[in-house]
Amino acid sequence: MILYYIHDPMCSWCWGFKPVLEQLQSNLPSEIKIKFLLGGLAPDTNKPMPDTMRSQIISTWKNIQKTIPGTQFNYEFWDKCTPKRSTYPSCRAVLSAAKQQQSKSFEMLTAIQEAYYLHALNPSEISTLNDIAGSIGLNTTTFNNDITSEEIDKQLNSEISMTRNLGVDSFPSLILKDEKKQYPIALDYNHSDIILDHIESFL
Repeated sequence: MILYYIHDPMCSWCWGFKPVLEQLQSNLPSEIKIKFLLGGLAPDTNKPMPDTMRSQIISTWKNIQKTIPGTQFNYEFWDKCTPKRSTYPSCRAVLSAAKQQQSKSFEMLTAIQEAYYLHALNPSEISTLNDIAGSIGLNTTTFNNDITSEEIDKQLNSEISMTRNLGVDSFPSLILKDEKKQYPIALDYNHSDIILDHIESFL
């Protein structure tokens, strides 16, 4: 069986879910393999984020901190950066990291989240992503070529299509799939054991 984790590097709820996800990965039954799928939260744009959307996302961050105690956000981001509603570049960065070295995919994802939420850097910018790539030991010239390539763009579109075929319209999401059926898994943002119980009920 496959457990699909559908996410986006710049999804703030995915950031809040990270500790539970790591616990889940450590305790999954051996017959279940987890597969990360990029859902693509927001397509490419160079336009600054509208003020109303900025306010909505700031409100979401505060709500996450109430819902998931211990989640950190650096609100300096909203003063230091020019936010854009564009997460596809960060999705392509994760795929580009995997192309160089598969094990770097998760490392890139974590580095993007930390840059955005802890260090108030803007992962909508290719220059920021290139700096992150260098910080985790990737070849930045290769990375810069890959992230703007047609190959990586097609790969992202393929993962987005698969996400839609799974019926997912919010991130993060978990879908358990066997050869015949698929099962949406209810999320709990504070307790991995509740999610594990739900998964094991289908075994």
